[in-house]
Amino acid sequence: MAAIVEEPERKALADVILPGEPVDAVLIAGPTASGKSALAIDMARRMGGVVINADSMQIYRDLHVLTARPSAADERAAPHRLYGVVDGAENFSVARWLGEAERELQRANALGLTPIFVGGTGLYFRALLEGLSDIPPVPPQLRAALRAEADLLAGDALHARLAARDPLMADRLRPGDRQRILRALEVIEATGRSLASFQQQRVQGPLASARTRRLFLAPERAALYARIDARFDQMMRQGAVEEVERLAARGLDPALPVMRAHGVPGLMAWLRGEGGREAAVTRGKADTRHYAKRQFTWFRHQMTGWTWVDVPLA
Repeated sequence: MAAIVEEPERKALADVILPGEPVDAVLIAGPTASGKSALAIDMARRMGGVVINADSMQIYRDLHVLTARPSAADERAAPHRLYGVVDGAENFSVARWLGEAERELQRANALGLTPIFVGGTGLYFRALLEGLSDIPPVPPQLRAALRAEADLLAGDALHARLAARDPLMADRLRPGDRQRILRALEVIEATGRSLASFQQQRVQGPLASARTRRLFLAPERAALYARIDARFDQMMRQGAVEEVERLAARGLDPALPVMRAHGVPGLMAWLRGEGGREAAVTRGKADTRHYAKRQFTWFRHQMTGWTWVDVPLA
């Protein structure tokens, strides 16, 4: 039986926003709707910093409302980078984000600004601190061909195909995890090597030896879930449906990350006439709450050495 990992003790918010010891970068992570963006802006103003996106959904320009991207007022309050810079038709990888993040890190250093990375994507923060596996790029033609073939296969059949080519990775992935199965298939077809073999070889992360302040915002669960539900209702009033209508009109591959953003699948189903508006909203809220729960679990198990912060939610 796996050992139970307890959540770390939380520090008060007031104890972490003060400048404190000089640092090369600030990292602010946490579950969705925990107040990360507001804290990042506050710290940027106090420290003379630049806010750099570390959220895999806020990178896409197609979903401003549903991904709760910073507002125009937020961006006037402090400089922001890597928000809404990628088209939803792209499958933006961790490796590509890390390359962009390194450029923003160098730019901040040249300008004398403190880089403040903020978001909810644990793999982005891990890449900054621990680096990535050095996997050769997959030719676009091969990727397109594999995804076209995958569209015709159910989850079990796609998983079986991976098992025939790369049993080690198939053993690690669930049949329902189509995106990661496709990634493993791309790598084995392009290189002849299992993705697992590349994962054992890492290139050092750009902040591996830097002085960093690492904060994980950890509000009380019931208050967080209530805020998630209220925020989704607000998104519906602010144009989430129209946003998804525009996305649906593009006819993008349903396996793309932007098509699986919280709220998108349920709202698209409703727009197709499958179920009602209330069911779509209920699904969007539930998916977002489940994601927040997974974020707590992931950081507790995978990212040690972070300061957990008690965030009071109004």
